[in-house]
Amino acid sequence: MTSLALSLVVAAAFIHASWNFLAKRVSGGVTFVWLFGVLSTLLYAPLAIAILVKQHPHLGWEQLSFMVGSGAIHAVYFLLLQQGYRVGDLSLVYPLARGTGPMLSTVGAIVLFGEHPTPIAIGGTVLIAGGIFLFTSQVTNKATQSGGANLMQAISYALLTGACIATYTLWDKYAVSQLAVPPLLQDWASNLTRAALVTPFTLSRLGEVKQLWQTYRREVVGVAVLSPLSYILVLTALTFSPVSYIAPAREISIVIGALMGTQLLAEGNAKGRLIAASLMVLGVIALAIG
Repeated sequence: MTSLALSLVVAAAFIHASWNFLAKRVSGGVTFVWLFGVLSTLLYAPLAIAILVKQHPHLGWEQLSFMVGSGAIHAVYFLLLQQGYRVGDLSLVYPLARGTGPMLSTVGAIVLFGEHPTPIAIGGTVLIAGGIFLFTSQVTNKATQSGGANLMQAISYALLTGACIATYTLWDKYAVSQLAVPPLLQDWASNLTRAALVTPFTLSRLGEVKQLWQTYRREVVGVAVLSPLSYILVLTALTFSPVSYIAPAREISIVIGALMGTQLLAEGNAKGRLIAASLMVLGVIALAIG
């Protein structure tokens, strides 16, 4: 992995953890997903139009299909993630979802794209996975001992979210690297599609949308700006780097998200998590070297 790719991924990790922190504060459902999706589409529309005008990317049926398909996958992802945040802690749902995704996407990249990560890079992936599950087991054990409600539901939603992460990572990797869809345009079309798909379920809840905007305006705007930005950075890195390197490396955000959950949302203490975080940092270094 090049230093540029690593820089993009690390920046994306900080931004990604930040918008998930905001999303957890809202713990909204379909109306929240629709509201920040519409706002994201509007905010990034000028940039999408500029790319269309200046770059004139080729957008045939295959490209358009992958752009729309990405929106459908992301719609499921966001709805599962928000449901997970409704029933579980940020410091449980976020690490488990983000940890499952890269492992599945790395395996998928090897099978589907024929990628061949070096032994050092594979070792880095293993270290990251070990840190993820060590951290998650600590959170799970604590929740179990305290009789945490909805624990199994939260874990189930997190695992399903992780499967969606792997799916859209591989899907969008093909779109931006093989079909040459500009990363920002791919994400913008995904936001537009997601908002359109969720609209029918939102029309009967306009009062809820209004209340959500009045109560959580800053969080909605924050997610609308930061969510696309973090993923555009990742997609940019994917245009010239293998999935098997990028997917695990971006999960350094797990440490950031976990600390936000335990320190800012008072979900628990950070005892024992330094070892898990160190494993993930070593894994990222191994990916960069490999």
